[in-house]
Amino acid sequence: MSPLLRALLLASVSLAPTLLPALAEAQPRPRSVPAVRAAPEGIVQAIDVRGNQRIEADTVRSYMLLQPGDRFDADRLDRSLKSLFATGLFKDVQVRREGSRVVVEVVENPIVNRVAFEGNRKISDDVLRGEVQMRSRAVFTPQAVQADRQRIQELYARRGRFAAVVEPKLIQLDQNRVDVVYEIQEGDAALIARINFVGNREYSDTRLKEVVATKEQAWYRLFSSSDQFDPERLSFDRELLRRFYLRNGYADVQVTNATAELAPDRGGFFVTYTIEEGPRYRVGKVDVVSNLRNLDAANVSRLVTIEEGDWYDGDSVERVAQELQDAANLRGFPFVDVQPRIQRNRADRRVDLTFEINESPRVYVERIDINGNTRTQDRVIRREFRLTEGDAFNAAQIRRSRQRIRDLGYFSDVQVSSSPGSAPDRAILNTQVTERATGEVSVGGGYSTDAGALADVGLRERNLLGTGIDARINGTLAQRRSQLDFSVTDPYFLDRNLAAGLDIFFVQRNLLNISAYRERRAGFALRAGYAFNDRLRQTWAYTLTDREVYDVAANASPYIQEQKGETLLSQIGQTLTYDFRDSIIDPRRGGVARLGTDFAGLGGDVAYLRARLDGSYYIPFEQYFGDPDYVLSISGSIGYLDPLFGKRERIIDRFFLGGENLRGFRIAGAGPRDTNTRDSLGGRFLWTQSTELRYPLPLPAELGLVGRAFVDVGSLSQLDRSAPILRGVPVADDASPRVGAGVGISWRSPFGLINIDLAQAVVKKSYDETQVFRFGFGTRF
Repeated sequence: MSPLLRALLLASVSLAPTLLPALAEAQPRPRSVPAVRAAPEGIVQAIDVRGNQRIEADTVRSYMLLQPGDRFDADRLDRSLKSLFATGLFKDVQVRREGSRVVVEVVENPIVNRVAFEGNRKISDDVLRGEVQMRSRAVFTPQAVQADRQRIQELYARRGRFAAVVEPKLIQLDQNRVDVVYEIQEGDAALIARINFVGNREYSDTRLKEVVATKEQAWYRLFSSSDQFDPERLSFDRELLRRFYLRNGYADVQVTNATAELAPDRGGFFVTYTIEEGPRYRVGKVDVVSNLRNLDAANVSRLVTIEEGDWYDGDSVERVAQELQDAANLRGFPFVDVQPRIQRNRADRRVDLTFEINESPRVYVERIDINGNTRTQDRVIRREFRLTEGDAFNAAQIRRSRQRIRDLGYFSDVQVSSSPGSAPDRAILNTQVTERATGEVSVGGGYSTDAGALADVGLRERNLLGTGIDARINGTLAQRRSQLDFSVTDPYFLDRNLAAGLDIFFVQRNLLNISAYRERRAGFALRAGYAFNDRLRQTWAYTLTDREVYDVAANASPYIQEQKGETLLSQIGQTLTYDFRDSIIDPRRGGVARLGTDFAGLGGDVAYLRARLDGSYYIPFEQYFGDPDYVLSISGSIGYLDPLFGKRERIIDRFFLGGENLRGFRIAGAGPRDTNTRDSLGGRFLWTQSTELRYPLPLPAELGLVGRAFVDVGSLSQLDRSAPILRGVPVADDASPRVGAGVGISWRSPFGLINIDLAQAVVKKSYDETQVFRFGFGTRF
């Protein structure tokens, strides 16, 4: 070996310990993931969170199922990934291992800046906004948007718009924010194209279509939703059909099915009801059995108005059972259950009825819950309840309470149900109300036979700030009457059984074509009233009024010439009312009676005592005609004016007859009259009586038309002739009755109530002034 080669070999051997570490560093090392797979038993040292902007890293770590100090576990890492996705906070999540650390990379979902709706005309933004999940400042998720899209389409489907299309659109903003816009194409409503009935033999399709609430589409249903498809309405229709058949004697009736089929073009529905009528039954034996100690069945049997041989009527059976239960409650038996036992004799087609009065379980009211009153205060609703916590559970009082709440007029719907309480003998009353608009700004116009063309402007709030206070200001300008008045009434003043109110008014009337003068009144009235019970109420009022008779025609009657001038009226009055109607708004049974007395003479220029008694009684004819719109009303009134302290009454204090209280005669067209000037003079003694039958017209019920046939009778007399200036004035003052008869139509139109009467004066005097046609129309918008 040469000396040079030997020297190189020795040098390489001596440098080997130094070069080997350097060469090792230069070689590529294995990746960390294969090393992890090779050593799964490693321990997690830390969790690194990357990509988060708004959400804290500790919040992300809290959703991890693997924490520092735990052993690495691929299954737990996978479940951690799913847990993070499930929060809805992230658009994307990646979880991986790097050495002894776990790295979580997230992409956050954006924040919703605002939610908007475009293209919606049939459903307002407020309604839609209350239904969707997306809210301003909420976290955006595609799942929530799709759920909102489905919900909006369901809302439109419930309104019959099955062709509605909803497309969510996103508008990207800075700072990871988005605007969510729901673009809506509402489409046309899929209305009810045809209604069919299967299995009906006794009643035609036309008759049954009048029974169900669902109606076929028609041009005159422009302001109605009854021709729009609603699945809930079909269930209601089944019950209406069943009750209709039960009311007419078909005790075995079954409405087995109600189906709706959408037309291929999605433009309409075909609705079919399947009915099994069964035989028609008459009533056999009727009996009342009392299983209550100290309650004799004979004492309440008179309430049973069903007689043997009548056609079976399911509604009458329920009504009698309820009346028996109410009668037992009023007699001191709060826990009563009346069960009508029905025994069918199919061979003879007769039904034997036995009303069993049993003692029901003793249940007390534990709590009264009220929901849905977003505006009306709880106390306003609670004070209408006829029972309170701790009282015996009384179905009659609950029904009465529900009717009182409905009569407030603050709610479109009132439901009172019961649920079990904390113990078997406890019950919770759940009251669900739906608020309705109680404030109105009205601008309207119209025409009436009495006042002529009129314009009306008003502002009213019947539930001021949810307290139940009724406040209004109204102005009316008409050809023959102008009025400005302000009124406020608190029905429970100081939260007591006391209704207090104030009226301020200014009235002008043009009576030139009636009694040849004009009159003006301005003043105020203070009112206070209280209820003795649910039916009996008394109201007191003090009135101070400045009155003036002016612009008297030169050729007016001396009776009227004498009345010219200004007088001050200081009067206190009271009204005692007994009201046992089933409803104040739309009475169909029961009645109301009022006794009013006024005393004038507490100062002022006139003094008199005036008394008036009037009342109405309603008799339902549903059991005879099968329709609840057949109602007979019998009403009457009597009034007398007696001057006091030697003072003569004024013409504006007297009674007048004709027009509203005696149809067929012109306003103030009957009664005492100056036969020379034809001026109506009024009288001291008045009585009227009216009998009116209200009946449905052969037109769709949703048009709101009701027919009326009436007979009015009345008399006005006793004109004072003691003044010397009046001697020799030819006055006709005949107390004999006048009679008017006719027919009329009332239409609750979308523009207001319209009344049309055609009446004939059947019994009259030659000097009376008659009127065949009366028309009244008013509107607010």
